[in-house]
Amino acid sequence: MSIDEIKSQLEKDLPTLLQQDSGFRRWLEDLIRRTAVTTERFDDRFDRVLRELAADREEQARKWDEQNRHLDEQNRKWEEQSRRWEEQSRRWEEQNRHLDEQNRKWEEQNRKWDEQNRKWDEQNRKWDEQNRLNHELLDEIRKTRIRQEQGLGAVGARWGLASEASFRSALKGILEESFGVKVINVNEFDDEGTVFGVPDQVEIDIIIRNGDLILCELKSSMSKSDIYTFERKVQYYQRRHGREVTRKLVISPMVRPEARPVAERLGIEVFGYADDVTNL
Repeated sequence: MSIDEIKSQLEKDLPTLLQQDSGFRRWLEDLIRRTAVTTERFDDRFDRVLRELAADREEQARKWDEQNRHLDEQNRKWEEQSRRWEEQSRRWEEQNRHLDEQNRKWEEQNRKWDEQNRKWDEQNRKWDEQNRLNHELLDEIRKTRIRQEQGLGAVGARWGLASEASFRSALKGILEESFGVKVINVNEFDDEGTVFGVPDQVEIDIIIRNGDLILCELKSSMSKSDIYTFERKVQYYQRRHGREVTRKLVISPMVRPEARPVAERLGIEVFGYADDVTNL
């Protein structure tokens, strides 16, 4: 049975039960008397309830104030953090703007570098082509020079032979006509190979003056090896003819620098021109 059914049943049966059962009536009165609230007790309880309510309200208000304070502090922190985030976002945006600008400049610079590299590559290609042409030209010049030198060498050799013969004839005429000496061109065969290391013809010019025997070498140019060859001719002539050579002369318009110390050490006199021989 529910509470409402019990209440309904009591409201229906309680008056009759109180009239008929005195014991139940006394029990109920005692119960009401014990549980009923008097005016004094009610006022005390009401004051206590009011005080409790006031205390609860104050405590609740304190908690709300504390909560609001915490909320305000939290809001302040959130606002501060938001301000920092906004400032940081602003800085990031500014930094990104700078980075975008820098990237734009880098891209522009890279484009210029690429363009410059392309120009350099083209220039290097032209330089390589020019170098190739220059090398080909230099190679052609070198080949032409070699051909010219070979041609000049051949002409020089023929001129040298002719000039030596002309020089010898001129010297012979100067000495014999002006100084009363006799110039003899000797061409003998060296069968022992004293001069050239193998048997061969040896040509020597001889000047005779007042009994002096002078051996002379006439050449368009004289090197160090030519000086040694002339010295071997002198030794060959002295041994073959049994006569001591008084003086040894070399007459040449071009004597190599390294040949002069050798001539000086061997006692060979060097003259650069035919007219110098008149000082004999």
